[in-house]
Parts: sequence; C-alpha cells; structure tokens
Amino acid sequence: MSQAQLPPAIDRFFRAMNAFDGDALIAAFLDDAFVNDNRREFWGKTAIRKFAEKEILGDKVTMLPTEVRTQYGMTVVAAKVDGTFDKTNLPAPLILTSYFTLQGDRIATLIIIHNRPAA
Repeated sequence: MSQAQLPPAIDRFFRAMNAFDGDALIAAFLDDAFVNDNRREFWGKTAIRKFAEKEILGDKVTMLPTEVRTQYGMTVVAAKVDGTFDKTNLPAPLILTSYFTLQGDRIATLIIIHNRPAA
C-alpha cells in the first residue's frame, strides 16, 4: 500500500513515527488532541508527547500501513507494527487498527486498537 493514499496529516504522523522524529510526530496533532491506546486516554499534546516518547519512540515502534478506509469523516488504517517492545503473546505479524479524525491539517483524535477477527 502506498502512503500516498493517506491524508497528509496522517501521512506526516506515520513518516515521523517511522523516522523516530518526536517533534514532527507531535506537530501532526492539534493542541487539544485525544489519543486512546490500549484503553488508555491521553488528552492534549503534553500527555501525547509523554506517551509517544516512552511507548513509541522509546520502543522504536514502526508502523507500515497495509489498508486505508474512510468512513463518514474517519480514516481507518490497518498497519503492521514492529519495534523493540515486549512481543510476548502477541501475534506475528502484529496488525493494529488506527482510527483517525482530522480537523483541518491536524489529527484531532487517534484511537489504536488490536482488533480480533469477528466470530
């Protein structure tokens, strides 16, 4: 999948993450953005930066988008995830789904979920 299919703000987010560029990663978000990762909430750039420095940049997380869909203003991105984090009991490959909403050219909301196939 080409990252050219991603909206510019989301493309900047993935490029910054994969380059381990914390400043560029945070710049992709609105000041009052919201991130939910693994049922944990981070409100505003200060909290998002703290989370990202430890769990994204610190664990050298990379995400390779494999599928992009849009649904009523939301962009849904499935991505293959890798990094130096503890992978015990995680599937290989690990695919996470990220749900983005945008406001202008910035990310307003990001929800990251490890989905399971429907039964």
